[in-house]
Amino acid sequence: MRLFGPLYDRVMAWSRHPRAPWLLGGLSFAESSFFPVPPDVMLAPMAMARPSRAAVLALITTLASVVGGILGWIIGAFALEAVQPLLVEHGYQAAFQRATDWFADWGFWAILIAGFSPIPYKVFTIAAGALAMSLPGFILASFLGRGARFFLVAGLMARGGPRMEAALRRWVDWLGWGGVVVLAGAWLLLRG
Repeated sequence: MRLFGPLYDRVMAWSRHPRAPWLLGGLSFAESSFFPVPPDVMLAPMAMARPSRAAVLALITTLASVVGGILGWIIGAFALEAVQPLLVEHGYQAAFQRATDWFADWGFWAILIAGFSPIPYKVFTIAAGALAMSLPGFILASFLGRGARFFLVAGLMARGGPRMEAALRRWVDWLGWGGVVVLAGAWLLLRG
């Protein structure tokens, strides 16, 4: 079934839009505190479409993500009781508990690793606030982790440029369905 090809074409068209950097910043901000879609889905095609702007796009993504992470920290510090039912409702409660356990052992490094990895970063931002992690330490770890991830994604996509875009277009349906299988497996693993 060719589901991802048309979506890929649409995202590539959006990535060339003059307001795309603003949308990327908004998505990056929202993902760090409450939105489920990672900014990589916009950053990667934008870096491929405009390789000369890849570093600027990675910086926009990083800064907006860190500011969104600060909102997550504030939510955890001052509004945890209000968002706790949402964590349960959206299936993040187990991940939130794991994040708080990580903080007991790793602190700064938990945020740095979560910022770089595909682990839901928003869960860690809220947990950092709930456990009163130092805000300057949180910001530094977020900037390093998120920055490393987004500059790596942008750099790889920019380096591949048009060749990478053509190759991804050819394989996007296989990659998309493979991603669905990986996400389903991760979800089952996290729930268990």
